[in-house]
Amino acid sequence: MKKKNGQTDSFGAKIRVLREKKGLSLEDLSYLTGYSIDEIKNVENDTAVPPVSLVLQLSHALKIDMDKLTEQNKETSKKLAKSYKKRADSYAYTALIQPGADKHLGAYLVTIEPNTAHKGVEYHHEGEEFVYVLNGSLTIKVGQKISHLKKGQSIHFNSALHHQLSNPSKETAELLVVIYLP
Repeated sequence: MKKKNGQTDSFGAKIRVLREKKGLSLEDLSYLTGYSIDEIKNVENDTAVPPVSLVLQLSHALKIDMDKLTEQNKETSKKLAKSYKKRADSYAYTALIQPGADKHLGAYLVTIEPNTAHKGVEYHHEGEEFVYVLNGSLTIKVGQKISHLKKGQSIHFNSALHHQLSNPSKETAELLVVIYLP
């Protein structure tokens, strides 16, 4: 989706165009992603940068490869990078498999710095999630249940439930995170 000046449309404009091409209302997209109409409006109006979980849900709901969805003009890329850094100051995510619109499985190596919490950010997305602790320890809140995991332990849960990670230990936590999106 290119503008006349050769610049790529903003992320929000892409979402709006794709939603309208598929004949979906904001209410429909809200239902398909699990996010509120206001959150989607803010994304479409470029007044909010979506969390990674919403980008995953939008990509799935609109049936488009996440890479294509997140192609940006330079200004929007800087905004997303700044927002990602803010959300991920204590986290590093590395994709272990190539994403694609036709793929249902994502695998990530996640590193969480010592004594850090996911402040103010809870994820939720359709599907299932599996987290395996490679090193260190992890506290994970899924819905209202809090679990404490050590090296070699794992958890499998419905990722539609709000979930939040933290590393209460003095050593870096390394996790293998596998996400299934139907």
